[in-house]
Order: sequence, then C-alpha cells, then structure tokens
Amino acid sequence: MTNDDESGAAGHNRRSAGMSDSLVEALGVLSEALETVERARGRLYDFHQLTGGADLRLGAAAEKLRAAGHPAYAEMLERELVGRNVLPGYWTFQMVETYDEAYYEPFRRMEQDIRAELADGRRHIHEAEMKEARRTHGHPDHTAR
Repeated sequence: MTNDDESGAAGHNRRSAGMSDSLVEALGVLSEALETVERARGRLYDFHQLTGGADLRLGAAAEKLRAAGHPAYAEMLERELVGRNVLPGYWTFQMVETYDEAYYEPFRRMEQDIRAELADGRRHIHEAEMKEARRTHGHPDHTAR
C-alpha cells in the first residue's frame, strides 16, 4: 500500500451497493446519537466516582471533627450523610447499572443490529465519505487509510 491510497475509505467503511444517500445519512445520525449516549454514560461514571469520592472525604471530615473535639457534628455527618442514598434506594453504582441495563445496552444493541441489517455491519460510512470528500489527494497527511 502506498502512502496515498486513492481508492478511498477502507472497505469496512464503504457503503454497500444500493445504499442510498438518505440511508447513509440516517445511519450517520444514528451513530452520532450513540456517540452522544456514550458521552452521557461517561458523565454518569464521572458522577458515580465524584460522589463516591465525596462520600469518602465526608467520612474523613467526620473523623477529623471527632478528633478536634466536636463529636456531635461528626455523628450528625455520619448519621445523615455518610453512605446516604443519592436517590431513594440508590447509590450511584446502582444508577450506573440501571442506566446500562435499561437504556445503554438496548441502545447499543439496536444500533448494531440496524447497521448489521442495513449496512453489512459497517461503521462510520458517512464520516468515511466526508473524509474522502475533504482530503487533498496526493498529500502525505491526507491519505485515505
């Protein structure tokens, strides 16, 4: 393979014969929606880790209040906040698990199933075509692959 493969996008990103522009566009929007869900899921994990870290620091604060001679405040923090549910019945790990099971996994499976059925499982066809349209043929930093 040369530095500038003028054949365009790799086969796994090429549209199948008979795929319309509107289908490629629809699959591109579906892919974009999944990418947004991936980002939201990452934020949920951020929330999970930040909240868990805060709970650990809260416990440390209670210990330090106790050591500083303020056991009533330490006990109040431990009783009311340390280990508290963030939603009724839920710690953040349960929120992550519920999101994954109820929304993320079904979304991911449907996107994959639709691509398998309509695009032979190929991913990022729209983006690959955009790359092909925008690159400078013959330029070493604009190779197809």
